[in-house]
Amino acid sequence: MLNLNFMEQKTNNSPEHEPTVLDLYKSVTKDWASFSNFIRSLWDARRREELSLALAQETAQPVLVEEIAEPTHAGTFPWHALAALGFALLAQLVIEPPNQQSPISVLFYLVAIGLLVWAFLKDEWHLPAMPPAIQIPDTMLVRLVPLILAIVFALVAFIDFGEGLFEWDSTLLWVASIALLAYSLWIKAPKLETTAESPRQKWMWNSLILLVMSVSIFFRLYQLDAIPVEPFSDQAEKILDVYELSLGDNKVFFERNTGREAFQMYWTLLVVNIFGTGFSFYSLKLGTALLGILTLPFVYLLGKEFGNKRVALFALFLFGIAYWPNVISRIGLRFPLYPLFLAPTLLFLVRGLRTRNRNDFILCGIFLGIGLHGYSPFRIVPLLIVAALVIYLLHLRSSEQRQQVVWWFLIIVFVSLLFFLPLFRYWIGHPDQFGYRAFTRLGDIESPLPGPAWQIFLSNLYNGLLMFNFDNGEIWVNSLPHRPAFELVTAALFLLGIVLLILRYIRQRDWRDALLLASIPILILPSVLSLAFPGENPALNRAGGASVAGIIVSALALDGLVAGFGSEKKRKLIAYGLTGVLLAASAFGNYDIVFNKFNANFRAGAWNTSEMGKVITQFRDAYGQTDTVWVVPFPHWVDTRLPGVWAGVPNRDFALWQDSLADSLLYPAPKMFIFWNQDLETERILRELYPNGVLNRYTSAFPGKDFYIFLVEE
Repeated sequence: MLNLNFMEQKTNNSPEHEPTVLDLYKSVTKDWASFSNFIRSLWDARRREELSLALAQETAQPVLVEEIAEPTHAGTFPWHALAALGFALLAQLVIEPPNQQSPISVLFYLVAIGLLVWAFLKDEWHLPAMPPAIQIPDTMLVRLVPLILAIVFALVAFIDFGEGLFEWDSTLLWVASIALLAYSLWIKAPKLETTAESPRQKWMWNSLILLVMSVSIFFRLYQLDAIPVEPFSDQAEKILDVYELSLGDNKVFFERNTGREAFQMYWTLLVVNIFGTGFSFYSLKLGTALLGILTLPFVYLLGKEFGNKRVALFALFLFGIAYWPNVISRIGLRFPLYPLFLAPTLLFLVRGLRTRNRNDFILCGIFLGIGLHGYSPFRIVPLLIVAALVIYLLHLRSSEQRQQVVWWFLIIVFVSLLFFLPLFRYWIGHPDQFGYRAFTRLGDIESPLPGPAWQIFLSNLYNGLLMFNFDNGEIWVNSLPHRPAFELVTAALFLLGIVLLILRYIRQRDWRDALLLASIPILILPSVLSLAFPGENPALNRAGGASVAGIIVSALALDGLVAGFGSEKKRKLIAYGLTGVLLAASAFGNYDIVFNKFNANFRAGAWNTSEMGKVITQFRDAYGQTDTVWVVPFPHWVDTRLPGVWAGVPNRDFALWQDSLADSLLYPAPKMFIFWNQDLETERILRELYPNGVLNRYTSAFPGKDFYIFLVEE
């Protein structure tokens, strides 16, 4: 381990003389002899051994910088808080479909906010105290040899990734550079003390967590095979990408369909191999549902970081059952990767700033870098990192502490850049492909802007901020159009929580409140920035990261409501009884939205490619092949690749266009043609080509979506 000021003859152990990177630079470069001694010391085994112990043996104890007292609560019954909650729920109820009475809702919400401010001033409803700020001393030590090796390996890997493939040599060098970098920066941080709990308390709490996790997993996996019922074109692209990956096409970036990051393709292939689900729509859905489940522990920990264990439990429950993250996890596309990697990135950033523990910034950089391989809206998260550090800096008074923030920022940047390295190399070589999808929405590449960019942006931002409580947009494939993104209870608590955060920030000026408030408009920016297609905003998928921050706000508000009842036994029973009713209502509402309303709406809009796949499978079972099966395309009808996916043929487009039907004469019978029930011209052509062919109408289980089967057996 190398002390960054190790060339000095004496080390001053006082805090104001801690060694820094600048000390190393000055000591090494002041003359040639110093530089030579530095190089020799790297390979001096005795010196390396002495220096390697410096950081590993660091036993500095954490210093409590600021402990925030629990908020005081009135001794009276919290009537004003209950009235505020009642009006908020009523306001949200009248905006819920089919009511959608916006003016009345606004009026009720104004009354609710007025009552909430009154309850806040009378100490009936406060947000819970946040964890105390702790300072873990950072002596700015690094293991220099592993750091240098990490840089060298990364540079070589960067060059090798020029082909845009995960080859064995470049991937091993890349992984080695990451491991060396983490080793070079990692410190032995002291263990932070926690409140002692009895074994019975631990058992009860762990049982509660297990129960909530079980409910959350049920919501994510229940009827996964049937909801959503059918894939659409994007899933066809992904299945083909995964199929080609299985053949050895180990791409860093998949260019099909305007380009996609690689994480989901490799993850889905892993799911296919573990569960044996094949190259299917279900494999995509199972993979993304599991990603949604993996998000849950980070949401719990993030709740603890912004509040306490009870906030964490509420956040885990509300996020686990919520319609928003549940639906985007079921579609089978990359959507849940945004909240999945946002949650730990934000968790370790906030915890690192609170405890000033370097290791948390390393972890933050790791999840930030991995997240950039996931879903393109995650590219907004570096902006959130910068915003968080700026907010934190503005709340600091010490110049020395501000300098340390720069050090933490460099750690995050360096670690995340190393994880991002393969994709960064692809970006440099193919900037048009890497940014094409984003720029088609942001600029006029695909469609001219429908008005001045600043006006569209402000309108989109307004609509985006309203998505939580009023309207989550019109994209039916990943949402229930024109309803709030949160169900009734979560939405009401969210808006009340926002007001409480603002009130507490005015009183306490805590940077964490400002960060949580600022995170919401930042995290919806990938949706808001759809300037060329403002009709695509709001979009639950592109704003998915905001579901994490939004539900944390709702959980904070709920915890504050419970605490407002006080510690008297009867009031606690009322508080927890009310909480149980609210959570049960939330669960019922979310269940109804996903498994009834969203399911019915999706079925009405989806094409019945599974039934066509069933027909193709029956043809193969009868005749032993599918080479002479075709689907005749028709405007705004099915994606002709999807019937093959259902039939286990993921690498073939079954399309045979109407003007090419005569080409089928070159193939021997048996033959089968599938076409839309309104395509009269195709029927006429096939009867002329095959007078002995047999036409049957397939009666679909989807109303109005029958199709024709034209069979030629000789």
